[in-house]
Amino acid sequence: MNFIKAQEFKNKPKNVIILSYMAKIKQIKIQDEFVTLGQFLKLADLISSGGEAKFFLRENIVVINDEEDNRRGRKLYEKDIIRINGEDFEICR
Repeated sequence: MNFIKAQEFKNKPKNVIILSYMAKIKQIKIQDEFVTLGQFLKLADLISSGGEAKFFLRENIVVINDEEDNRRGRKLYEKDIIRINGEDFEICR
């Protein structure tokens, strides 16, 4: 993890250090209004074929917008954030 010291804030107690986590989010571009979770896995190069989605979702924890979900058909829209195995992804258009 990369932590950086945030700017100094007025009225902050002297013994408090404010840290901000700089996460690297991989952006996955889609052309349609949404993409299913199964399609996303392929676009993100996490699986090589759509048939692997069922097995991948059974073996890995997927968090979408802070909620765990493993449904292949789950629709993902622009600005959705997906975390898989410690990696963060964002859906973009």
